[in-house]
Amino acid sequence: MIPCTGTWQSAPGEVTKAVQHALSVGYKHIDAAYCYANEDEVGAGIAAALKSGAIKREDLFVTTKLWCTYHTRVEEALDKSLKSLGLDYVDLYLMHWPVAMNPHGNHEKFPKLPDGSRDLSLDRPHIDTYLDMEKLLQTGRVKAIGVCNYSVRYLKALLPKVSVMPAVNQIENHPQLPQWEVVEFCKSKGIHVTAYSPLGSTGSPLMELPEVKAVAGKHKTSAGTILLSYHGMTLHVHFYDHFLITQVARGISVLAKSVTPARIEQNRIIVQLDETDMSALNKISQLAPKRYVYPEFGVDFGFPDKQGGIVVV
Repeated sequence: MIPCTGTWQSAPGEVTKAVQHALSVGYKHIDAAYCYANEDEVGAGIAAALKSGAIKREDLFVTTKLWCTYHTRVEEALDKSLKSLGLDYVDLYLMHWPVAMNPHGNHEKFPKLPDGSRDLSLDRPHIDTYLDMEKLLQTGRVKAIGVCNYSVRYLKALLPKVSVMPAVNQIENHPQLPQWEVVEFCKSKGIHVTAYSPLGSTGSPLMELPEVKAVAGKHKTSAGTILLSYHGMTLHVHFYDHFLITQVARGISVLAKSVTPARIEQNRIIVQLDETDMSALNKISQLAPKRYVYPEFGVDFGFPDKQGGIVVV
């Protein structure tokens, strides 16, 4: 995979400079989403990097995502994202969550019912949404499609009904939530796994875990570097040039979000972890498993650690 940076939870005004800087120091993959409400800034950062000559469009990999209120308006959603990003195509288009929300509700992105619960469109199967995404491939404006936040149960429901295998399943993944059952299933089907929230989301709580600090001390590096290295990618990147990659450990690509130039550069540093390191990190989930990102949809998405809610598949 290519070095990549995420744009989720970035404050207004920060994203453009962060994207431009990341691309100027060798990042090749920008992960965006309509729901993040900053695709205009992402697009401005990309445009600035392209104009400066830091990168060419053909060497850049851009991912964005279909939001839940647009499950019945897939092409319209893509049009909005492409316009904001200032691009003719995206390299990867993902279904953000496998549940539809009311496209005519009381909020464009987060419609709610009078009782405060999410205004879902339960009569819209996620499989139908994916089938509409398949049609986008014929337009040339999407090079590949995939999914986010899919459990094994949801993947088993999806795959027999579609003709295009998801290229990627983007899931929360870190030592407190390795999600081995999803990772192994995806590997068996040739679906690449991308990890988001590798530091545990807001505040980077995993960086304070004693097990992570111990491995960091052994390698004389930061806890953040260990958490990124956990996913198993050793990156050798040459500025504005080709790159060589050796896959080790878990073989998962990882999204490292930051708007600070120094941290953006630091996030490119990966160390190779040995079996002892991996064993120590994997024990964390046995002692204190935790999922940090789970919106209150009230839906059972099929994850073993999160049961209860409406079953829609």
